[in-house]
This record gives sequence, C-alpha cells and structure tokens, in this order.
Amino acid sequence: MREKKQGLVIPAYSYFVYLCLLNNSNDETMIKPSIPKGTRDFTPVEMMRRNYIFDTIRTVFHRHAYLPIETPAMENLSTLMGKYGEEGDRLLFKILNSGDFTKGVDFQDGIQNTNKLAAQLCEKGLRYDLTVPFARFVVQHQNELTMPFKRYQMQPVWRADRPQKGRYREFYQCDADIIGSNSLLNEAELVEITDEIFRAFGINIVMKINNRKILSGIAEIFCNAEQVTDLCVALDKLDKIGREKVCEEMLERGISQESVNGLAPLFELDGLSNGEVLDRLGQMLSASETGLKGVEELRTVLCYAEKMRISTELQVDVTLARGLNYYTGAIFEIKAKDVAMGSISGGGRYDNLTGIFGLKNMSGVGISYGAERIYDVLNELNLFPQHILTPITAIFVNFGGEDELYALEGLQQLRKAGIPSEIYPDNAKIGKQMNYANAKGIPFVIMAGENERTQGLYTLKDMQTGSQQTITMDEALVLLKKNASPNTLEA
Repeated sequence: MREKKQGLVIPAYSYFVYLCLLNNSNDETMIKPSIPKGTRDFTPVEMMRRNYIFDTIRTVFHRHAYLPIETPAMENLSTLMGKYGEEGDRLLFKILNSGDFTKGVDFQDGIQNTNKLAAQLCEKGLRYDLTVPFARFVVQHQNELTMPFKRYQMQPVWRADRPQKGRYREFYQCDADIIGSNSLLNEAELVEITDEIFRAFGINIVMKINNRKILSGIAEIFCNAEQVTDLCVALDKLDKIGREKVCEEMLERGISQESVNGLAPLFELDGLSNGEVLDRLGQMLSASETGLKGVEELRTVLCYAEKMRISTELQVDVTLARGLNYYTGAIFEIKAKDVAMGSISGGGRYDNLTGIFGLKNMSGVGISYGAERIYDVLNELNLFPQHILTPITAIFVNFGGEDELYALEGLQQLRKAGIPSEIYPDNAKIGKQMNYANAKGIPFVIMAGENERTQGLYTLKDMQTGSQQTITMDEALVLLKKNASPNTLEA
C-alpha cells in the first residue's frame, strides 16, 4: 500500500506507523476508509464490462499477430524523465528511495528547485505510459526478439494529473506497437486495427491523422526549426482552450506575432477533403523537404487505407500535434462522434526512442487505446452487451443431507461441460436462496430434493418466465448450453 501526495509515492511503512500511532491514542474516532483521488475500486459489474473491453481489444490484436508482454509498474526515473516534454515530467509520480532517503539531501535548496529535490529523494517512478517502457524493453531484450517485433500490452499507468471526467490518476492503456520497420504499411495496419476494434464496440469514431514532419516543415517556414516543440505543445491544446488561447500561448513561448499570423491558414482547412488539405499543404510547404515528405507519407497511408476498405472516417487535421516529444512521423487521434469527450485513442511513429537507450536506427509506430474512456463511451451510449452481466448460468438449491450430495454430483457435470454454475452454500430457506439467485441475475435455478434424487432427475426453473420442468441431467446440459451467455461457455 502506498499513499500518493504531491506527485510523490510515500512508502507504505510511513502510513503504517501513522495508523499505529492513531490506534494507540485515546481517540476512538474511526478512520473512514478511502482511496486516493483519481483512483477507483471496480465492482463485479464494472469488472465484467472492463473485461469485455480488454477481451475485445485483445482478440483484434491476436488476429493481427501481435504478441503480449508486460513491464514493471515502476521504472528508473532516468528511463522516464525527458521523454514526455515539460508537462509530462511534471505529471510523473516519483517514488521515495527506500531506507534513509533524507540522508545528504539539501532541503533548503530543494525548496527553490523541486526537480532537484526530487532527483535526490527519488530514483524510481511509476510509468507514465507504456511506450517508453516498451522502448527500454526492446533495447534490453533485443537479442531475444525477431524484428520487426509486434507487441501488445494492457496494463495500468499513472499520472499526477487533476482528476476530472474521463481523466484519472491511475488508468489502463491497451497498446499495440510495431518496431524495427520503416514501412508505412504498419501505420495502415494500425488504422485497420482501430477500425475493427471500434466497429466491434459499435462506437462511431473519427480518426484524425497528421504527420510530425508536416509540423516540422511548418515551423521551418513560418517560425524556425527550433520552435517545433513550442508549436506542437501549443497546438496540442487547441481542443481544450480554442484558437485564440493557442495563439496567445505561442506568443508566450517566443513565437513571433508575424509567425502566428502566418499560421492562420492552418486553422482554416475545415470542410476540405483530405486530398484538398494535402494539396494545400503541398503548396504551403513547397520550400521544406521535410514538410513535403510528411505530406507524401500521409498520402500513402490514406491510399493503403482505401485499398483496405477502412470504413472509419479518416480526417487529415494539420493542427493535430500530440504533445509527446518522441513522435517523429505519422500521428493519430481517435474521438467518439456521439459523446462529448476528449480523445479515446492516440499514437504515432517514433524513430529515435530506442536511440535514447543506446539502440540506434530502430523505428517504430504504435497506438494506445484508453480503456477508461472507452468504458465511459460504451456506458453513456448503452452499448455494453447485456449477456456480459450474467456470467453465471445456473445455481443449485441446497436442501442439505443426501440431497446436497446429489446436487454436488450435478454441479460437477455442469462445470465439466463448461457451464458456469454454483450451489448455495447453506441449507437455508428456499425463499432466501431464490432471492440470492435473483439478486445475482442467475437465469436458471436447479432443484433436486428427495423426489428428484430417487428418480435420478433434476427440476430446472427458468427465472425469467417462471416455468419449470423435471428432466435428466443430459437434457439439462443441452438446454443450459443453448441458453448460456456466449462469453461463458468454454471453447
């Protein structure tokens, strides 16, 4: 157990000592249990819905030949710092060193420089995303991997952000990456995967695409090449703060008024087709070799997508920047059309990420699907399948004694047939057992008293219709398999 505070993760023993002191005091006031803001408990219903999300995404990943990996929840801060930009570094949860972590620390100096203080107190941090740990993984395991390497990863990440709707401090990402290949077929495959995932969920989306080379070309022509990061950081906030505030931020970041005025055409491409946008960009960036390369890369990806018959709406958005510093080529962002929410997925091409860890010339491209936001969209649109909430198909009433043992025999046959089932553990009143079945939404109740036991039969009650029939176990198996939820039966 760890208590998070101001971006730091406080060791569990500190909290334990605090609790011991409280328990030993004369104050008998009970401590109200709670969890840190931005984190959540998940009920069985929520977990069944979340598992539906994970299983759906995992199925698509498997179909496209991606292999699973996992990495530790915490990484060395040297692995994480400097990879996400200024804002990302600020949102990293840092873990206090073990032992006497205050020894030799200059707290007076640290008051003036919190980053310096954190560096003295912390050597590790909770991962901010799954991409940087993946790059570290590739470098460490490069001799064990076959390139190009296609991996997926579904794990929690942590950010010391302000909690709000759709934004949590602990949340799950579902990532797919291809590393060791420069081919734009990889970008097109991620577009295809995205199309399949959201069609399976029944969510209408728009997939916005851009290319960091285009943004570099824009900076080169209208600002200067060194200001591309400032340009991207400001543009990345367009949906949140609007055009006027974005322009103000550009000025604050040292981009001249003349340059900001020159960028005006970028905000005036709405309503044009993707081809028309790319033609305009080709004209605007005619003096930038880098920018033109980005335009041609986008044309190629769109051509592949057309050949793949992608049904998802693809929209070239030149203001799409994606704030992470490691992107170098294509960038993606997915939004739900029918729900007012930020992006529910995003990703892009990175050429130099493994180079930071010593492995040069290893290009990759990936995409991340936010499980929390997908959950919120599915919930708001009432798109969760009803069957996922009834994972238990049948329950045996417990009449005790010999009848209980007879019910156990039937229970084992159901379970061996792959039918999720249980027996009420106590010989309670039948009304109480029926209420239990109703409360859990179990569709069938099986009763086996003395009459059934002596005849080798079982009485099966349909809880929806109220009808019941006395049948053999073989007949019961056929009926239950026919009516079981599709996600419960074993393959």
